[in-house]
Amino acid sequence: MGPTWALICSTALLLVLLSSASEDERFFEQREVTFDIPQLMQEMQKEMDLRDYFDLQQPVQPQPRQRGFRPRPRGRPPTVGPRSYSGPLPTTYNVQFPLGRPTSENLQAICDYSDLRPRYPSSYFPDSGYGVDKLRASAVNNAEAWLSTCCKDNQTWEREVTLCCATQAWELSVEKYCEKDLSIKHPWYHCCKINDNNKRLNCFSNDAPNPNYGPTQELPVEPLPSTPEFTFNPNTCQRTHGPVPRALIEGKPKKLSTPRAADISFPPGRPTADTIESVCHNQRLRPIYSIKCLPRSGYEMVALQAKTINLIEKGFKSCCKNKKTKLNCADQKWREELNKFCLRENVGRVNYPCCLNQSDKYSCFQQMSPDPYYNVTSAHEEVSLNKICDTHKTIKKKFPVGFPLKDFVTQCCPLQEEEKTACSARLLEEMSQKLCASKRAVPSTVRRCCKSSSQETPQCISKIIMSAITKATNFSSQKKRKRCPIS
Repeated sequence: MGPTWALICSTALLLVLLSSASEDERFFEQREVTFDIPQLMQEMQKEMDLRDYFDLQQPVQPQPRQRGFRPRPRGRPPTVGPRSYSGPLPTTYNVQFPLGRPTSENLQAICDYSDLRPRYPSSYFPDSGYGVDKLRASAVNNAEAWLSTCCKDNQTWEREVTLCCATQAWELSVEKYCEKDLSIKHPWYHCCKINDNNKRLNCFSNDAPNPNYGPTQELPVEPLPSTPEFTFNPNTCQRTHGPVPRALIEGKPKKLSTPRAADISFPPGRPTADTIESVCHNQRLRPIYSIKCLPRSGYEMVALQAKTINLIEKGFKSCCKNKKTKLNCADQKWREELNKFCLRENVGRVNYPCCLNQSDKYSCFQQMSPDPYYNVTSAHEEVSLNKICDTHKTIKKKFPVGFPLKDFVTQCCPLQEEEKTACSARLLEEMSQKLCASKRAVPSTVRRCCKSSSQETPQCISKIIMSAITKATNFSSQKKRKRCPIS
């Protein structure tokens, strides 16, 4: 039995080996399979494009931009891993957002390096997705285009006008960005959540990655047109010198009401040995201001300047009482109040260029002053017959002329300045005839005028009225009424 079982096992093993060899032979007789590597890569690329289209995979975040990096012209990120890539998926593109607040220190860089800071064309992003980055890129493109508009006329404007234009452009870009950002259902930018406008602007300025507007590109970039329109409004500036281009002033009217122009002489000049006499003697001719007439919002800077001028003038009045120390006293008061002005400014209410120039702050204020030597405020205002509209109440109470002036006030004062003159001349002629033809008692000055010829009578009565207007004007200037700092 033993050999028989051994024979049987050997035979079975041989059959298994022959069967396996037969299957292997059939396998190797099949056709050879080859792989077209380029075609396979193309198929993989098409598959990844479909994944991008359906937002199934996001592109890898590019490395932080170094100097000389330029946005890629096509809508594909720098690198894309295969489907088997297991690294972290990117979520944002690199956009230098937000831009910093324009100041007197970075204004030159804003204009000089405009084409050496990045722009973001539509080809920089994929066709779908990345709405937050696209919105920020659009805000940067618009702001840079508007800043370039302000810089075009930098050579013909005074520096403060260019700075005012740049500030308006930057603030408008922040406003437009937050309007769009808050209208989208996504995590809002934290600065846009701030309701107070000044604090919101400070938040944007503090977040700026390049607040000095330095160059970040080695080669100039092509400018991109802005989508919304920007119109420079010089009336909101504190002072403007030289002609402002009509192209910047004229534009589509905004839905908001037109801001009223500031009518305030700020900052006052620094008292010196040459100007101290004008500072003291002509103080009654310089206005002080009331802020009750200002709107509730939009005129924080004007209100702060008006308060500062009032405090300085109050200090001058006290200093001028002592002839020996009036110069040192007035100069010290001038410096103290402007220091307080800048301290208030640093809280975030307003932004004034001289407050940022700590090394030469007082010289900056002196250069910014519209009347640094107190020459303009010492000139007397020209008196005309039209001034009766402002002085008729004082004339009636303090300097009566003996005949009513009601017709001048009711008929002429509501008219425009040119029409007032013609109206006053016509009423003067009519009044002269009525006074001289009247049987009622008239002042002796009027009777003497009536004895003159018909042509000289109106001129004579005009002198009586002009004398009363002059007295009333001087009386009002001595009383020193407060003036509204906007016109």
